[in-house]
Amino acid sequence: MGSNQTWISEVILLGFQIDPELEVFLFGLLLLFYSLTLLGNGVILGLICLDSRLHTPMYFFLSHLAIVDMAYASSTVPKMLANLILQKKTISFAPCILQTFLYLAFAVTECLSLVVMSYDRYVAICHPLYYSVIMSWRVCTVLAATCWIFSFLLALVHISLILRLPFCGAQKINHFFCQIISVFKLACANTRLNQIVLFVGSVFVLVGPLCLVLGSYARILAAILRIQSAEGRRKAFSTCSSHLCVVGLFFGTAIVMYLAPKSSHSQEQRKILSLFYSLFNPMLNPLIYSLRNAEVK
Repeated sequence: MGSNQTWISEVILLGFQIDPELEVFLFGLLLLFYSLTLLGNGVILGLICLDSRLHTPMYFFLSHLAIVDMAYASSTVPKMLANLILQKKTISFAPCILQTFLYLAFAVTECLSLVVMSYDRYVAICHPLYYSVIMSWRVCTVLAATCWIFSFLLALVHISLILRLPFCGAQKINHFFCQIISVFKLACANTRLNQIVLFVGSVFVLVGPLCLVLGSYARILAAILRIQSAEGRRKAFSTCSSHLCVVGLFFGTAIVMYLAPKSSHSQEQRKILSLFYSLFNPMLNPLIYSLRNAEVK
């Protein structure tokens, strides 16, 4: 970190390296998806706030998921859309680091929120008589606050380690946003510690929560099979299948991104995976989780 090193003031986001005509089409398509993400999650959030019948723990956590999804998509998509129609595809270094921080924080918040929601369904189906006692409003508030606080603290750890590095390497990021692995490549020092911390953190917030979610749903499935009423089984299966669909989409793509060997996927494939869980998942969540629900309809 000597004084003779050249520090980066801005970086170039290469994004999707395609023909200009395809960039215009991609801009329109992604703008539509982003608008649907904000509209769908906004409608769900508004309904939950305005209708007292939806003031239950399940919808309390769904409202947090809607907020996370809107913030999650907004941390990367607006800049990506701007870069698709502008010739100058640059971003200053400070906003780049801020984008990395927000993206990590909201991603971890979503992981933990899915775990809390699976626990809520587990208590509701496996221990219905004690549901109101176990999932009191105080417990729900503590669980939601813990998800947010822990996520931002973990993201802050990663950013603190990044800011200790000297950045004097290549000024180009082969991605459509400042993804943390791409930011590592800007450093002109050994990033092994950063990569180890990222891997350990990914195992902790992806594999651990996924095991908890699957464990909860295994218990839920066993409880559903004991339900005598066919209508009760159908309703429970419908709710759980929706939850598991979102869990599979989000955790599956994230695990492939951060835990799979680097050589397993090309950079273009990793961009598509990033786009999938940063935009498509937030867009699909309102449909899968809430709009299929009879109470919301």
